[in-house]
Amino acid sequence: MAREVKKLKAVQINSLPPGTHSDGDNLLLRVRDSGSRSWVFRYKQNGRAIELGLGSTTDRTLAEVREIASNMRRAIARGESPKEVLRIEKPSKTFSDYALECIEHKKAGWRNSKHASQWTNTLEQYAFPFIGNKSITDIGVDDVKAVLNPIWKGKTETASRVRQRIEVVLDYAFLHEDIDKSNPARWKGCLDHVFAAPKKVSPVVHFNAIPYTQLPEVMQALRAKDCISAYCVRWIALTACRSSEARGMTWDEVNMTTKTWTIPPNRMKSGREHRVPLNDECLEILFKLEKYKSASDDMVFGQKLSDVAASKAIKIVSYPEATVHGLRSSFRDWCGDHTNFPREVCEAALAHAVQNQTEAAYRRSDLFEKRRDLMMQWGKYL
Repeated sequence: MAREVKKLKAVQINSLPPGTHSDGDNLLLRVRDSGSRSWVFRYKQNGRAIELGLGSTTDRTLAEVREIASNMRRAIARGESPKEVLRIEKPSKTFSDYALECIEHKKAGWRNSKHASQWTNTLEQYAFPFIGNKSITDIGVDDVKAVLNPIWKGKTETASRVRQRIEVVLDYAFLHEDIDKSNPARWKGCLDHVFAAPKKVSPVVHFNAIPYTQLPEVMQALRAKDCISAYCVRWIALTACRSSEARGMTWDEVNMTTKTWTIPPNRMKSGREHRVPLNDECLEILFKLEKYKSASDDMVFGQKLSDVAASKAIKIVSYPEATVHGLRSSFRDWCGDHTNFPREVCEAALAHAVQNQTEAAYRRSDLFEKRRDLMMQWGKYL
């Protein structure tokens, strides 16, 4: 004779320990280690156990979920899906609802204000037409495939970003809906069985880098120009910094006495402060730029210098395919070919993060003095 399941009591709901507690008749109370408590309806379909979240104990009382569970059992008996009952009881938000809500919550953690508009624009353009008005509970792998299929081959990089953003939105939605199922936009173990890897479809194209053997000649041509864009490109080459870091540099970031440029965390890709040792030519550039300095403008290279202007300056003195960002690669190639400095010193000069988490946890120094020697040699080479 089957043992009768002891029914739960309303007074004990908030005191039960972590674990899964049965109320009988397919209804479960799941208590997590964090203390959160949620209702679950569990049933079998074709021999496979399926669980449907019914919300938290703060959203629904024991009496309310018993009634929902009863309606779900009747639906199963009629050959219908119990999900229809849940949809009537509590209509799920749509994907677009959760997408906009998720972006709003994540906005505070993004250093770049453009991220929010980029997320919104890509999802509105590529995802919303297919799944924007779809209930979050109804989105499956086929729906994600419908979004990505038209752009996976022709716009692979964009498609990869769209997939990642859909995955984040669904994770956010599943958490708030208390849905316990695999994310259909997940790459590993899911969509990697459907689509070819992005790197195989569209190989990464690196920025064109001027061979470092040609850079002294390029620098000589830039030195002949007395304009802000030429000074900026020389600065980028001499410090191996990123274009945005140089163009956004302010006078108060520079210490002429210690010959140091300190870039604050909010202007660094890594989000960490980066100190740059300045060689002799860097100081010469700063002395020349002081004539452009004004009380209303604290920018070293001026407010209006754009990435396009810097790019144009380097193309004029080299060749049309040359890129400003490629100067960092030129520097790194020179480090490897012409110096004996350890790899970590060269990488630190580029402000690259330590990939090994254990090594990163123990490394406290930014190797500044060793980098000063490196950048002095680089300046002399140029």
